[in-house]
Amino acid sequence: MTARVLVVDDDDAIRTTLARSLGAEGYAVEVAADGREALQVARDRTPDLVVLDLMIPGITGLDVCRRLRAAEQHLPIVLLTARDAVADRVTGLEAGADDYLVKPFAFEELLARVRVCLRRSESSARSGHELRFADLRLDPSVREAVRGRRRFTLTPTELELLRLFLQYPRTVLSRQQIFERVWGYDLDDDSKLIEVYVRYLREKLEAGGEPRLIHTVRGAGYILRQDG
Repeated sequence: MTARVLVVDDDDAIRTTLARSLGAEGYAVEVAADGREALQVARDRTPDLVVLDLMIPGITGLDVCRRLRAAEQHLPIVLLTARDAVADRVTGLEAGADDYLVKPFAFEELLARVRVCLRRSESSARSGHELRFADLRLDPSVREAVRGRRRFTLTPTELELLRLFLQYPRTVLSRQQIFERVWGYDLDDDSKLIEVYVRYLREKLEAGGEPRLIHTVRGAGYILRQDG
């Protein structure tokens, strides 16, 4: 089935170019020039992925991202931003984005991010065997995890990251290993993707006051282990 991509950018040239280029790659493309239009299109035609510029008029890109994420946990969102400060990237990720690109960028790079995000979303939707560690269970088929008696849903990126930890318990995974397995491309030295998404997982895993399972190994990476 053809994936539906919503492109949101107030620059006519960028919007038109991305729509034409993504269309040539076989995607069904919808466009929006501002935040209000983006939310309306998303409600009416349910995209499979959103490419969203942060600097759009009206409702800001960050607010659009937050609203899209609140309405649909499983929708992949790739942010476009002219701001290259790490703090700005983190703010975008904390709003619920799965990935980001700093303008100017090559279309091939955006296409790679789109493909990875869609593949991750499709993978998380397919059924898979249940994974367990301590009092944590993950059922990929319903994008749901259980900690004790508490259930919570996961975004596709959160699911893939948690699945990776559960596949390699008590094993230190480096940032590079995590990035290659979950995001699928070379790690940018100042990328905060992993740190932000590890924090997302910790917040969900520990929301009921449970002890930490995902630990930082300074200078080495992260490990899933049960202390005590």
